[in-house]
Amino acid sequence: MGKSIRIVFMGTPEFAVGSLKALNESSNTIAGVVTAPDKPAGRGKKLQFSAVKEYSLENNISPILQPANLKDKEFQKELAALNADLFVVVAFRMLPEAVFTMPPLGTINLHASLLPQYRGAAPINWAIINGETKTGVTSFFIEKEIDTGHIIMQDEVTVEPDDNAGSLHDKLMLAGSRLIVETVSAISGGFFEVTRQKTLACETELKPAPKIYKENCRVNWNKPPIEVHNFIRGLSPYPAAITELSGTSVPAVQLKIFESEPIPLSSCPHKPGTVIIEPPATLTIACKEGYINVLSLQQAGKARMDTGSFLRGFKNHHLYTLVS
Repeated sequence: MGKSIRIVFMGTPEFAVGSLKALNESSNTIAGVVTAPDKPAGRGKKLQFSAVKEYSLENNISPILQPANLKDKEFQKELAALNADLFVVVAFRMLPEAVFTMPPLGTINLHASLLPQYRGAAPINWAIINGETKTGVTSFFIEKEIDTGHIIMQDEVTVEPDDNAGSLHDKLMLAGSRLIVETVSAISGGFFEVTRQKTLACETELKPAPKIYKENCRVNWNKPPIEVHNFIRGLSPYPAAITELSGTSVPAVQLKIFESEPIPLSSCPHKPGTVIIEPPATLTIACKEGYINVLSLQQAGKARMDTGSFLRGFKNHHLYTLVS
């Protein structure tokens, strides 16, 4: 078992809170937290704190540093004054070398994949989109190139058929919080070995996990049902897969799809994108070699609901015949 050390934690979203909580409840000392600046949100533009700042305030963790620029010399001076033995980074920005080389034990990162697979900003989404049945979490030492440092530990997590990005996020957050405490203990005690990612990268084709933008969320109905289904659950609940209902004499309606059921067939009589609406509760869309049964969705400007509730309030549904 390792000795107690001083840690500066760096992170922003909910995913990072699991690891911060686990470290705060361990024998280690949280010497400070670095998180994103507050930002205006909502119609009133009220300043919103990051999830990491919220947890830190609730648990009397200080100081909380919120630099706009990580290269700022005054910020780096404040950071150095915290005399941390180790920096722990979870879901944060890319660090300049002057920062990640500062602590004597180095800087470690937790990534939500089994590196070197799914390097990038959206590993949880892409693992499901690509139909993976397993993924995991990795702790590694930060180096100049993003997500390429030497691996310290990994923990595998099963991707269940009914998992979506939200449920897998929660499973990986829990696994990651355990792994980060175990990793810190190994580093502080000096009993760990590392694995070079270059060695693993030579063994298989690498799959990337680039950031997902709104323009990448539109469903391609020319793909087989299982691929469309994985795309939908890989973006659910956020940012959500998007499609648009249209007809010859009605305005187009944009939809977000959250839940679906794939119906593969050896051949499909309908052209991909054809909509089959059967009241009171069935909305089916043709794909390549089958169909997708839409189970829950959200019309632009309205609340998320199951398909039956949507169809009960959807006028002239018989005039909508295609999606794009």
